[in-house]
Amino acid sequence: MAFNLADVFETVADAVPDRIALTYEGVDHSYQLLERESNQVAHMLSNSGVAAGEHVSLFLKNSLEHVTTILGVIKLRAVPINVNYRYTPAELLYIFENSDSVAIVVEESEHQENLAQIIGQIPALRTVLVIGEVSGALADAAAQAGVAVAPFAPEGHSDVRDFEPRTGDELWVLYTGGTTGYPKGVMWRHDDFFHKPLSGGNPYEDNNPRKNLGEVAAAAKEFPDLAFLIAAPLMHGAALYSLFTFLTLGARLVLMRSFDPDKVVRSIESDKVNVILIVGDGMGSPLADAMNELKDEVDMSALFSITSGGAIWSVGVRERMLAAKPELLLRDNFGASESGNDGAFEVREDGTLAMPPTPKMTVLDEKLEPIEPGSGEVGMIARIGNVPLGYYGDEEKSARTFPTLPDGTRVSVLGDMAHVEADGTIVFLGRGSQCINTGGEKVFAEEVEACLHAHPAVADALVVASPDERMGQKVSAVVAVRPDKAAPTLEEIQEHCRTMLAGYKIPRLLVLVDEIKRTPAGKADYRWAKDAALGASESGAVSSAGTSVLRLKYLV
Repeated sequence: MAFNLADVFETVADAVPDRIALTYEGVDHSYQLLERESNQVAHMLSNSGVAAGEHVSLFLKNSLEHVTTILGVIKLRAVPINVNYRYTPAELLYIFENSDSVAIVVEESEHQENLAQIIGQIPALRTVLVIGEVSGALADAAAQAGVAVAPFAPEGHSDVRDFEPRTGDELWVLYTGGTTGYPKGVMWRHDDFFHKPLSGGNPYEDNNPRKNLGEVAAAAKEFPDLAFLIAAPLMHGAALYSLFTFLTLGARLVLMRSFDPDKVVRSIESDKVNVILIVGDGMGSPLADAMNELKDEVDMSALFSITSGGAIWSVGVRERMLAAKPELLLRDNFGASESGNDGAFEVREDGTLAMPPTPKMTVLDEKLEPIEPGSGEVGMIARIGNVPLGYYGDEEKSARTFPTLPDGTRVSVLGDMAHVEADGTIVFLGRGSQCINTGGEKVFAEEVEACLHAHPAVADALVVASPDERMGQKVSAVVAVRPDKAAPTLEEIQEHCRTMLAGYKIPRLLVLVDEIKRTPAGKADYRWAKDAALGASESGAVSSAGTSVLRLKYLV
């Protein structure tokens, strides 16, 4: 059968109605209550004019209303649009316009002020629903633009499940982070979303998806009493994947308004958290620090696993987590907005990421032919299986990212580069768009970043290319130093990297900053890092060895 995500949630809610589905800021909501609340939101949206197939932007931080709105939108067969709440008005306008959003749900006053600046420029927009008090600026701007503004008030609406039948062909449009360009709306069919990002409702048994809703219900009833804390914001793909993965299993989700590492650690004891979901080192590093600082104060016995996805999770950060709780199971998921869950990487001692042979992916050359195992040739990772339909409103980029192989198989090719060992193991090298060409040699930023994160003084780091007269480009490291450590010199960084990397991969420029700029979900902001490295290069602070170090202060 074809799965619709609203049908899946309703099936689980009927199977385990009294089980806790969501703990938000210490308040529990059962599956039955979450089902009724999301039904009310769906009826509120319908009464506001939202119809099946139309797009609704969720301009929200984490909250109960964020969860019920996602569920309410898909119950109507409408399409949720995730919005990065840190975007500027110009960036927000791009999302709202590009997505053809007819409605926007917004909460915080700052976000309302940003929306007020652009509301008259959003062509398809008809309705804005505001959680809490409506700002005067938004009310005035909406009146001038002819856009209806109403309070987000589902309480007075029906909580009955009386929606039209669903097919599994409904769409979910998931916008990418846009860290290397404009965000793109990835179009997922619900059935493909269920089978790939949600692993067919069975993430713990590879290639054994649930065949029907009866199997989903039966599995939910048998699922153990486990609590999963999502540390990332729900506007991020990894968090949305986690949200629906564990709602599909009938698990208990713990959600916080925003990421606070100390609060996350204390929640392990107060909310009996068993698994924490993070996004790479951006969240992992401060979480590791908090775990070590609070390990003698907080009972962490309930916690048995930390899982990361969506960004590089270095060996150094893992080791600091294990120092706080040695028996932890650490899992590094590989995936993307355009591919869903591709499986778990093994982290080797040198920091490289390797994945055993898998039917979910292959490595292709420029002609889309498979790379010969053991050849040493570098190719592009291609995801196979239930892939998205394409990018919303962009046929050219869709054709480039989601090509069809000669045998008719559709794949997702995102620019992740790898080589294949003789036994079929895929070794991840890095994103091709972040590849540095220094004197003809290719250096992948992620490989150098993993090495830098293993340095005891490095709190966070990004690696980019900066201009070099002789080599064309040079490897440049933008580094934030741990507060309890002295700032390393460039020579110390180079000496450290030489133990794991070839000479041409060693950073030739070191830029020290107070903090690495990342998205709220922990994703790298490479454009910011390139500006930082370019500013250092243009400063002229170059030593006789052709290398330089500069300390910059960035407000992020």
